[in-house]
Parts: sequence; C-alpha cells; structure tokens
Amino acid sequence: MPATPYYLTTPIYYVNDAPHIGHAYTTLACDVLARFKRLDGYDVKFLTGTDEHGQKVEKSAEKAGVDPQSFADKVSQNFRSLAAFMKFSNDDFIRTTEPRHIQACQAMWTRMLDAGDIYLDNYGGWYAVRDEAFYGEDELTKQPDGTRIAPSGAEVEWVEEPSYFFKLSAWEDKLLAFYDANPDFIAPQSRRNEVTSFVKGGLQDLSISRTTFNWGVPVPGDEDHIFYVWLDALTNYISALGFPDEQGEYAKYWPADLHMVGKDILRFHAVYWPAFLMAAGLEPPKRVFAHGWWTNEGQKISKSLGNVIDPFELVEKYGLDQVRFFLLREIPFGNDGDFSHSAMVGRMNSELANDYGNLAQRVLSMIAKNCDGRVPDPKDKLVLSVDTAPTLGAIIGSRELIGRVRELMDRQAFHDALEAVWEVIREANRYVDQAAPWKLKKEDPEKMDAVLYVLAETIRNVTIVLQPFMPDSCSKILDQLSVPTDKRSFSHLSSVDNLMDENSLVPGTPLPKPEGAFPRFQDDEAGAA
Repeated sequence: MPATPYYLTTPIYYVNDAPHIGHAYTTLACDVLARFKRLDGYDVKFLTGTDEHGQKVEKSAEKAGVDPQSFADKVSQNFRSLAAFMKFSNDDFIRTTEPRHIQACQAMWTRMLDAGDIYLDNYGGWYAVRDEAFYGEDELTKQPDGTRIAPSGAEVEWVEEPSYFFKLSAWEDKLLAFYDANPDFIAPQSRRNEVTSFVKGGLQDLSISRTTFNWGVPVPGDEDHIFYVWLDALTNYISALGFPDEQGEYAKYWPADLHMVGKDILRFHAVYWPAFLMAAGLEPPKRVFAHGWWTNEGQKISKSLGNVIDPFELVEKYGLDQVRFFLLREIPFGNDGDFSHSAMVGRMNSELANDYGNLAQRVLSMIAKNCDGRVPDPKDKLVLSVDTAPTLGAIIGSRELIGRVRELMDRQAFHDALEAVWEVIREANRYVDQAAPWKLKKEDPEKMDAVLYVLAETIRNVTIVLQPFMPDSCSKILDQLSVPTDKRSFSHLSSVDNLMDENSLVPGTPLPKPEGAFPRFQDDEAGAA
C-alpha cells in the first residue's frame, strides 16, 4: 500500500527583516512533526518559504537603496540559511515572487470572481503598513497627538482608493458551520473560542486589492490593481502543490493536514483563508495551530530594547540539539514562554546530561567494561531481570511509548510528548540504581548481562522515538548501540508482547567505544552550573 500523505506548512516569513527566534520556533515545531511522521511511515511534504510582496517590503527596499526584487532575494536567502543551519528538513521552499506562485494567485482570483465573491468599489479605512492589515475604528487606540494605534502596536494611516472586495460578510454562517463540523480545525481550544467569537461578531467585506503601490501580484484583467498581500501570501500553500493543476501533488497532499502559525496571524488563516478556498470551490485545510510568543528574561522582545534572540548565536552557544530540545520542552506548545539563560542551562544539565546522557553513558560504559564491548546475552535470566516493577516500567514503558507519543504529537503537544519519554528515562535510571549491575558482576554475571541488555534495549527504543527532536545526538547514541541506519524507523521499535523480537538488539553485536552525547554545560555567567 502507498504511504499515507501528510502535508504541513509553516507560515511564509515576511522579508522585511532578519530571521529571529520566533521564525526558528515555528519551523522547528514543523520540522519535528515532519521527521516524526516520516519515521512513522508517512509520505510527508513539509513546506516553508518567504512572503515577498507588499508595501512594507517596498518601503524597506527603498530605505536600503535597492529595488524590491533584489531586497527580497537577499532577505529570502537569510531564511534559507537559517533552515540549513537549524537542519530543518523542509521538502520545498516557496517564494511569492516565483512564477508558479503568481500563476496560482491569479487562478484563485479568477475562480473567486467567477463565483461572484469579488466586486469593485472604493475603500476608505485605517491601514497598518507594518501589519499589512486593515482595522476598524473600534479596534484602534487614539493617542493624545491624534494618531491611532492598532492592537499590535503598529501605527495606522487612513487609506482611500479604488479596491476590489471579497464578500467575506456572506461567509459568516458557512464558516461557523465549518467550525462546528470540524472541531479540531483550530487549536488550541482557547484560540478556537477566540476565532468563533470574532466571526459571530459579524464579518465585513474585505478589501483585496491595492492601487497606491505596485509591488505585488497583478490582478488578472485589471493591472492597475495588485493583490492585497494576505490573499497573495495565503495562496502559497497551494501554489507549492502545483495549483491550478489539481492533479499531481495537489491531488495527493491537499487539503493540508496542518498549518502551523503564530497566534498573531490566526485570523488570516482561520477566517480569511477557508473563506477564500471555499469561494474558489476548494477544500479548506484540516487544522490550523496557533502557538504563543517568547519573551527574553521576562521582557517583551523588540529591536528597540535590543533583546532580539538570534537563533544563530543561541545554537553557537548551547548546541543545536540542545536548543531544539529546550524550545519544545520548556513550555506547553501553544502557550507563551520565557527564554532565560538559567532555564536553558537547567534543562541541558538536568534532563539532557544527568537523565538521558548519563543513562546512555553509564550503561554503555558498563557493557564496554564488563561484556567485552558487545551487546550482552540475556540468556534465560531475562525474565528474572524483569521480575520487579521498576524493571517492567523501564522496558515495557519504552515499548509502549510510541503509542502515547503519537497521540500527543497529533495534538502538537510537544512538551507532553517529551515528558512521556522522560518518564521512561527516569524509570530506567531508577532501575540501574535498583538492579546495581556493578554488584552483579561478581554475584551473578548472567543476571548482570540480562540487566544491561534490558537497559540497552530501553535506550534504543527511547532514542528512536526522540530522533525527531534531536536528530544528531540520537544518531550518535544509536551508532553506539550499532543499530543499522535502515532500522531506525518506528516500525523497528520492539513490540510490547515479546521481550526479544526481530527488532531487538542482537546479543554479541560489537559496539564502538562509548562517548558522551550530552556534556554538562559550564555556565560562564554564574560559575559551574
């Protein structure tokens, strides 16, 4: 049977500035999920890219003294460089200045126009260039000097121009019916409540073209107008699948299984985008997940405060897998979180070095020292070695783990998935202390072999499950267990029913000299951590 397709996307990132921790965080979450699904046997397509049109880009290019395309080329490359540096496994990188994207946008427009959902009128309204969004008077805060500020903090200006409109007001009941029929469409639940409340408050028709600048996709049949940047940007999710050709990748992967977004752009993805798609006679995505924002040592991150977190610097300081782990372990995904140096070092030293790293290091070192550097043979003592609850918890916990983690990953509960893994790691460490294999060397060497086998097998199962989060470190540990590279998918996890099966470690297999995967971090800022 062909593998089940799975399509997930990041938002496409706006090219008016350099990548920061927020961009890395969203793409990391998608990367971990994409890697997880591939290991679970899915045919995955993972998309990211850059949003390159709009007044904000035009103004940024002007300020830099270059034309918009040259500016977009340079900044888009910065996002590609971040993806390579963080070892993200995206299958495609879409740019909204590409011909394939422009063709898809114009096809979307034509379908919406033909359906009677677009009309020409004049527009007057408050517009925030920074947000590329229009706001109603009731959403703005009036300042003492008369200026108005959007909820995002951006200044707005009054704009009047001819504009094409999308009949969003006609989609209120249809959207609410869609949300009711698809309760998992918006996550987490608090965001779903937010969106339904917004839609129930009444929808206004949406201005979807501009004439006061020209850096954008031309409207088909009326090139005095260009696309409103959000109609342009959202279409990337299908332009990357070859739309308007509805065969090939589009037929295979659409509707998307997951759009991952920041909470600030949820409205565009959960209200405008499904309405655009349904107007064009296309299916909406299956799920939109809106995650929270990071602060830095308790402060809101902003360029003016000079506390923007550079992902390149973060990885150089702490290590790639350590950063990947921390960002998805520190807070429940969907909530806001605070980045702090002490929290980062605490996670690295307690959970990575002390718990997981120490488990692998001491078990592999005991095997190297006491078992001639080969996978021990449990012989008939295997059953004896698992006759107490902690032992059963260690080995059976590691074999049941994938079912628990799979369900949590499908809910994007990364923090909880890692906690499930750590429950097994902590149980295995307790078993090491309880079974005391160093004592068994003299008292009962066969039982020692069985104990070390159970522990090595537990480490193998746990490490296979952890690969999406920390691919390099897990690869290093699996190498030290001599697990072949073609036997590291979830289909090679041991079954719960048999203590040894065709996927388990093979007794007698020679193992390389063990090396630590997670060294303790020496905290220069506060002495030894």
